[in-house]
Amino acid sequence: MTEPLLEVRDLHMHFPMKQGVLQRKTNDVKAVNGVSFTLNKGETLGIVGESGCGKSTLARTLVSLLKPTSGDILFEGESILNYNSKELHALRRNIQMVYQDPYTSLNPRMKAGDIIAAPLKAYNLTTNLKKRVLELMDLVGLKADDYNKLPHQFSGGQRQRIGIARALALNPKLLILDEPVSALDVSVQAQVINLLEDLQEELGLTYLFIAHDLSVIRHISDKVGVMYLGKMMEMSDSESLYKDARHPYTNALLSAIPLPHPGKEKKRERIVLEGELPSPANPPSGCVFHTRCPFATEFCKGNVPAFDLDEKNSSGHYVSCFYPIENK
Repeated sequence: MTEPLLEVRDLHMHFPMKQGVLQRKTNDVKAVNGVSFTLNKGETLGIVGESGCGKSTLARTLVSLLKPTSGDILFEGESILNYNSKELHALRRNIQMVYQDPYTSLNPRMKAGDIIAAPLKAYNLTTNLKKRVLELMDLVGLKADDYNKLPHQFSGGQRQRIGIARALALNPKLLILDEPVSALDVSVQAQVINLLEDLQEELGLTYLFIAHDLSVIRHISDKVGVMYLGKMMEMSDSESLYKDARHPYTNALLSAIPLPHPGKEKKRERIVLEGELPSPANPPSGCVFHTRCPFATEFCKGNVPAFDLDEKNSSGHYVSCFYPIENK
């Protein structure tokens, strides 16, 4: 049986809103509002959703850049929420992050080799330092001649490879990838995703891959979770979700994926969601999606659906909906 590497239990991350001279708290921005999931060793969990749904806040909470309001995060079976600075320092050898923007995530004044060497120096792993950096550069498809170049001398895809090499320097067990290809051209996206898949197979890595593009998520993920307004709407293995999505929000997102062969494939019915995305500072009562859901009832407006196993799918398909869609 596959062992869980990461467990997230009812995680909340709320940011207080303050006003006036005395900075009195008036409300909370509920960026992450009760998210739970399990990520097993060697798996890739894709997290997808619209901008503002809480994906990046979730990522920053998991790497302890933010302390959650409530809930729990377990890494290899042990809660990490009350770790002291020394314990967090040790933990970060095993959990590393690759950021969205390859332009701002690298220090423009540092050479590529020094950027990749920075984590090794932080942990005093300086024996054969240059040799190790050159190995990492070769691993991600960079040349030895790139060692002394500055970030502005690289393309976007090459910069992201530097960021990946930096994240791999400490031999982590878990990589959290926060929209790592969204700032890249489509052809370069494919190259970086293929690189990540090769690295996962070679190094035995576990990925949490965050994106807003369901077609990208489908290519790389074993499991997919769909977030909306800080909550998880649906989660299942990738094949089940794309073939038999149960939540109306997931179906709307899937309907927006462009067809790779428009003339040869059955045309999808485009589902256009009405209204604007509500504010996480004032989320709707009941089911948070009811203001945009074409199937919402009065019951949905006053009651919160649990994130439970779908009764008609016993293969680990979770959905947060009172009236899940039956796709035929």
